[in-house]
Amino acid sequence: MVEYMTHKNTNNTNETEAASDEHSEDLKSKTRLKKEMLALQALGEKLIALSPVQQAKIPLDSTLREAIEEAPRITHHSGRKRHLQFIGKLMRGADGEAIAEAYDNIMAGQHQSVRQQHQMEAWRDRLLSDSQALPEFIEQFTNCDRQQLRQLIRASQKERSQSKPPANARKLFKFIRTCYETASTPPD
Repeated sequence: MVEYMTHKNTNNTNETEAASDEHSEDLKSKTRLKKEMLALQALGEKLIALSPVQQAKIPLDSTLREAIEEAPRITHHSGRKRHLQFIGKLMRGADGEAIAEAYDNIMAGQHQSVRQQHQMEAWRDRLLSDSQALPEFIEQFTNCDRQQLRQLIRASQKERSQSKPPANARKLFKFIRTCYETASTPPD
């Protein structure tokens, strides 16, 4: 009889272990849940930092959008902290993946814009310091006004040599930006 009872207890233990394994896959640990909540709250903070035009591109429900728009008006430290926690709570009910993807797309566009800005600055610096850069630029941007480009380069170089403010260098940069914008295939 004792053998039967221990055998029965062993079966119950195996059944409970199997059931708990199924539940453990469905349930997340408190630590993991807290990390996910903090990640959503951090994403909410990033959304607050976006401009209103950029925020409009993010798929948010009306309550969450209002909370994000209200956040910059809250200046008191503890009030702001509570509001960020509220935004994090609202983010849990929203489609976090879609919001994160839209945010990443906005940031990728900004990074592309910054990269292009650096390329334009590099062209300006090369055109002012390297005489071989002019033919390369003209070859790459065939639709640019060559005469105006040469005039801007000479005026910028003259400014530099006389230690004047870089007004013509700024005009040269704007000219280069216009060339980038009108190019049919933007250079990499």
